[in-house]
Amino acid sequence: MLGARGGWQALRRCCCSLPRAQRGVRLRVREALGAREPVGEVKVQGWVRSVRSQKEVLFLHINDGSSLESLQVVADPSLENRDLTFGSAVEVEGKLIKSPHKMQNMELKAETIRVVGPCDIWSFPLKMKERHPLEYVRQFPHLRCRNNTLSSLLRIRSEATAAIHSFFQDNGYVHIHTPIITSNDCEGAGELFQIETTNEARESAEKTHFFNVPAFLTVSGQLHLEVMAGAFTHVFTFGPTFRAENSQSRRHLAEFYMVEAELSFTESLQDVMQVMEDLFKTATNTVLSKCPRDVELFHKYVAPAQKDRLEQMLKKKFVTISYNEAVEILKQASQTFSFKPEWGRDLQTEHEKYLVKHCGDVPVFVINYPYNLKPFYMRDNEDGPQHTVAAVDLLVSGIGELCGGSLREERLPFLESRLQRLGLADAYQWYLDLRKFGSVPHGGFGMGFERYLQCILGVDNIKDVIPFPRFSHSCLL
Repeated sequence: MLGARGGWQALRRCCCSLPRAQRGVRLRVREALGAREPVGEVKVQGWVRSVRSQKEVLFLHINDGSSLESLQVVADPSLENRDLTFGSAVEVEGKLIKSPHKMQNMELKAETIRVVGPCDIWSFPLKMKERHPLEYVRQFPHLRCRNNTLSSLLRIRSEATAAIHSFFQDNGYVHIHTPIITSNDCEGAGELFQIETTNEARESAEKTHFFNVPAFLTVSGQLHLEVMAGAFTHVFTFGPTFRAENSQSRRHLAEFYMVEAELSFTESLQDVMQVMEDLFKTATNTVLSKCPRDVELFHKYVAPAQKDRLEQMLKKKFVTISYNEAVEILKQASQTFSFKPEWGRDLQTEHEKYLVKHCGDVPVFVINYPYNLKPFYMRDNEDGPQHTVAAVDLLVSGIGELCGGSLREERLPFLESRLQRLGLADAYQWYLDLRKFGSVPHGGFGMGFERYLQCILGVDNIKDVIPFPRFSHSCLL
């Protein structure tokens, strides 16, 4: 027998397990559309996507961002008022009933409609039933999330973020919050945003730094992950990174998100490549299963050929070629390149895209790059006469480079020698210490999240896959 307290707790658990609709609470549009049976006395809140008034009935479609599909509201014309327009925020109460139309399962028969926030349709830049180009809505970063394409993108982005976290956690990785403010230049490229206080900006060049050393916005969390990989065998991070590239091209952002991972006790570049491939395929399959209608919008209206390309990427094993092989393929190509392919030079985007096409539009791993092309932390292959490092880039259709990784140089003499030649030994003494105290063979990679979204959706401009794009000469909001 349950005591009085136990019985009450059991009753509460029973009540809490009931679907929200059965308790007469507010429904999201997605929940209303997914209901299997009619429900009385529900409340739905959202924004009006369309209004159509007839003599005997008023039709609304409202959306709250929970799904691409809007919920149809059927009401008596007496409930119409002048503030009930496209874009207005409303609260509708009524009964959820079976819809007579084949295209929708349920509709809301309204008893009351309250306009929470009116919308001036004459000055509102988004127009009802108009398919605005991505270039147009990019002008309105504060409003473009109301557009179907961008709202679908943001739901996909949310699910992709969760899928990536799930992949790493399911495979035993520890999530590390690497710092955004750093004193390191991971890539050695010099394209950094330096941080200073407003007071420092007004003072002379001989000022005292807030941190006592120059500080920058991070270009990568890799070096901090390598620190953590000395205590946890598998680690990852997922956060914003920054590059001060003076470019407004469709490929570049000043602020973007990176997924980065480090694996300890690995001596094979193939191990790193396998994680890259598994991450891509697992996350993408999850997104396709969680957001089928949102992805379909892109594959139907934005990039009609992308669906077939993506299916091939997921079905086939990724191809692996060496940098040497890549250069030879490019030299023999009938296509004329703007940048002549030569051994010892970095691959340009036009080269990367050609290599993917040459391999049947399947993602391509290019491995073993020239020693002098890559940063100091990549492992020396000790080969000759063409000196290379154990580096890998993953190239994908339409984008070029999606991921970059390598085995890290764990041997102290090799790393020390290279840092001395570069004049970086003092600045990276802490990095050398990692090789003195329990160093192990390890490797890792980084994947540009926005480029990943471009790849699976077929979006041409990287500015259209991030909520608030920041790039040279543009920081709106």
